[in-house]
Amino acid sequence: MKKALLVIDYTNDFVAEDGALTCGQPGIDLENYITGLTESFLDGSHVVIMPVDVHEKDDPYHPESKLFPPHNIRGTSGRHPYGKLNELFEKRKEEIIWMDKTRYSAFAGTDLDIQLRARGIEEIHLVGVCTDICILHTAVDAYNLGYNIVIHERGVASFDAAGHEWALRHFEKTLGASVVR
Repeated sequence: MKKALLVIDYTNDFVAEDGALTCGQPGIDLENYITGLTESFLDGSHVVIMPVDVHEKDDPYHPESKLFPPHNIRGTSGRHPYGKLNELFEKRKEEIIWMDKTRYSAFAGTDLDIQLRARGIEEIHLVGVCTDICILHTAVDAYNLGYNIVIHERGVASFDAAGHEWALRHFEKTLGASVVR
């Protein structure tokens, strides 16, 4: 079965201690796991896609503007991959598909489904942040589109511990995802 790794929103703004909407230490703790997994997917000739949240500065019309402080603003370093993942991305960016997204789900308003189907992908592995927001919404859309879903528990985090735990149960019990522990 052909598989792809989706590294969702693992950026400075969502992970770094001084990020605009950081999940802090839980996100920082994922760095080695996500970087290693990304490298193993690349070395195994699998597809790696990085769907990354993008917002326009001072956009009053985006629904998140009412919910969260400005983050992942186009053209800022807040959108760069965090830490060692950025080093790997810079070294191997011709092998990684970068995808801007403007909603929680990596499928909403993007050509992600087309990219996956064109490559014959049936199984998607999800890592990144936040477990109960962008990872969850991407997983729900993947489920509705018929993909096999694998969530790497050591590769997801949130700024909401209760939401993180709830989402892990939801992936398994409601979406039929495999949760790698």
